[in-house]
Amino acid sequence: MDTVESLEILSPGPLTTVQDLGRYGFGRYGVPPSGALDSFSLRVANLLVGNPETEAGLEITLMGLKVRFLTDLVVALCGGDLQPYLNDRPFEMWASQIVRKGDILFLKAPRTGCRAYLAVGGGISLEPVLASKSTNLASKFGGYEGRALRKGDILFSADPDNHLCSAVKIFGPEGRPSYTGDWILRVLFGPQDQDFPEESKRLFLDSSFTVSTHSDRTGIRLSGPVLHRRKDLADSIISEGIVSGAIQVPGDALPIILLVETITGGYRKIATVISADLPLLGQIKPGDKVTFQKVSMEEAILALQIRENHISLLKKQST
Repeated sequence: MDTVESLEILSPGPLTTVQDLGRYGFGRYGVPPSGALDSFSLRVANLLVGNPETEAGLEITLMGLKVRFLTDLVVALCGGDLQPYLNDRPFEMWASQIVRKGDILFLKAPRTGCRAYLAVGGGISLEPVLASKSTNLASKFGGYEGRALRKGDILFSADPDNHLCSAVKIFGPEGRPSYTGDWILRVLFGPQDQDFPEESKRLFLDSSFTVSTHSDRTGIRLSGPVLHRRKDLADSIISEGIVSGAIQVPGDALPIILLVETITGGYRKIATVISADLPLLGQIKPGDKVTFQKVSMEEAILALQIRENHISLLKKQST
């Protein structure tokens, strides 16, 4: 399998990293999954260009990425609308497109959402670390030298010519998420909701929270009504394993939605975002408003089935 130069980073924007769907099975060693915060958008982008959905792509945050294509490629850009332009002309999202050697893609500024995902036919040729190409920024491993991309970085792809003959594909509007900036996140209560009085649980569901500027890939910090625990309980609990989407309430009683760069937590979790809504967490940015909606386990399963049905239809188009 031949690898060729495919992308040159002309400007990385505030944060662009290589991510795939994450590394799993290493939590007992203290290694978090990392991976794309909006896994749905990365999966769709990969399928559009003929890659396995598990392939790595570029996670682009907010704005400013400028890349030069170093060979003819089929590419797709999915996720938040960061106003992409190809050679100063608007670039269509949620569709595969052929780009030519020397073309320049620039993402101007967010119109909706927070992150976009660029997939390249042939993937990103990097050596996996612990079975994943995802970048772990805190520990400085995986991805491209364990760091965010910088101006001048060159990325390679495997046999990208083999993907050029693929039919142009479009992921229809009916399957695309809506990025409004006013987010309704569906949750299941637990695992420690019994440690909060009814008033706190009512506030949690009836209130609007604002996303803090201190949010990052570790967690989304929220400001708003304080969610006090029961008065007879200490601030923290024995640290335990957590999952992405767990909503923990630390000593200041302001909730944090945990993301993919942490593996244990020592505070109570009042609720957990359902699996179908986890990709939305990657599109929430500082200043956005968040409210929570309680659903049943049956409703959570149905929502996930609906999301996965859209992926299944795209897979059928790709075979």
